[in-house]
Formats: sequence, structure tokens, C-alpha cells
Amino acid sequence: MKGKLFICPTPIGNLEDISYRTLRVLKEVDLIAAEDTRHTIKLLNHFDISKPLISYHEHNKITKGSAIISKLEEGTNIALVSDAGMPGISDPGADMVSLCIENSIKVEVLPGPSAFVVALVGSGLDTNKFVFEGFLDRDKKKKKDRLEKIKNEERTLIVYESPHRLKETLKLMFDILGERRISLCRELTKKYEDYHRTNISQAINFYNENDPRGEYILVLEGNSNPIDEDLNNYSELSDRDYVIKLIEQGQSKKDAIKMVSRERKVKKDIIYKQVLDL
Repeated sequence: MKGKLFICPTPIGNLEDISYRTLRVLKEVDLIAAEDTRHTIKLLNHFDISKPLISYHEHNKITKGSAIISKLEEGTNIALVSDAGMPGISDPGADMVSLCIENSIKVEVLPGPSAFVVALVGSGLDTNKFVFEGFLDRDKKKKKDRLEKIKNEERTLIVYESPHRLKETLKLMFDILGERRISLCRELTKKYEDYHRTNISQAINFYNENDPRGEYILVLEGNSNPIDEDLNNYSELSDRDYVIKLIEQGQSKKDAIKMVSRERKVKKDIIYKQVLDL
């Protein structure tokens, strides 16, 4: 009989947040796959749990993922934990779940702590509808492109950011998204838990005078006055410039030509001749 993979959320700071069910599973499984075994061993020692550990993280997920699947197929029950919070949220736990599903291995997800949910509820912003963006790309151009794509998003936005990139990200947000209410959350559930509820420009001023410390969760209000760029179909642009605009938004040249041809009722070969040099 095949084993089962248990997705076990761990505290994001306060150890009291671990559930009885998670503790029971950690005690009962045969093996624990951890993002950082050095971090997890401290958690296990605190609760007097002794189990063999195997590392599973972003840089070894291909080789270790196959090894974990092999053990599961042999009947080993395995718990998957990240350093903090719910495995699978902005970490390779999602890949492990997909592997199990592909190999017909049962997965049991335990409920528990998740930092972005805590940050959202504590932000004071709209919680009815929201978008989780995770970490924005480290590359500045790719980060700008992503912010451009979500600038008209009406739902509350949630973003993770590291302290050494926070200032740059806030500046880009102000330039692209405009002034918005924002809640900058850090050290959640810990002794020095902090919610900095302000707006983007004031946050920029604050961190020009104060060094960012710790990992941040940024919760931003959605765009209350989104611009529907599809309404004008870029009618002010020439066929050539319209194709270029669509390519900049991520479409292939071929698909962009098809779209312009269809919308403007112009033969594809006519448009194709205008963009031969692209």
C-alpha cells in the first residue's frame, strides 16, 4: 500500500499557533521533509518529537521530489513542512503536491497558519476579494511589467517583499499604481508584531528615514477607478503600433497580427508586411 503525504503548516512566529492535529501527524509519520532541516529540528525539539528528516527546497526539488515519491510508493508516510506557514504558498510544496497527484498518491492538507491571511485581515482593507501576488520578480524591468499588468486590479493586492528591495518596490508602486492605502506587515504573531497602516507616499518617506527590517507583507487597496483599456482597442494607434503594443503585453508576433487583423478587419498579410522588421 502506498504511503500518504501530509501537508503540515507550522507557526509563522508564535509556537502556540501549532495545532494538536499537526503535532499528532508529525509524531506519527515515518519521515519529515523540511525546507530547512536546521530550522525544523528546533521546532521538533521544542515539542519533543524525534523523526528522521530529509531536505526539500527550491534548489533540490527535482532530485528530492523523485526520492520522496519513491518512498511514498514504498508505503512511507511523509509530512511536508516549510520554515513557517502553509507549505505550497510561494514555495515548492506546490510542486510536491502535483507530483503526488500525478503518481496517484494521497495528499492530506492540514489547516493552519498562513502569513498573508493574517496580514490581510489585520490590514483594515477590503477582505471580500483579494489577489495574492507572492514575491514580485527581482529584476526591476520584470517587476515594472508586472505592476503595469495589475494596476487596474480592483481587488485588494497582497505582495511579499524582502527588506533590501522594499524601497525600490514602494517607489515603483507609487509611480505605476499611484497613491493607495497600504499596510506593511512584519514580525506577525511575534513579540514585535508591526502593522504600518499608511499610504504609499508616506511609506516611501518613512523608509527613506528608517531602514526596513525583516520580511514584509504588503497589502494594498485595489484600484477604485480602473481604466478599461479594451474600450478603445487602441484606436489611436496605427496597425503596426497596435501589434507592437500587444507584443509588449506578452503576445507573440503571430497572435498579435491575428488579433489586429480580426479587430480591424484588415487582411493578415497586409499587417504582416508592416511589421516585417520586428
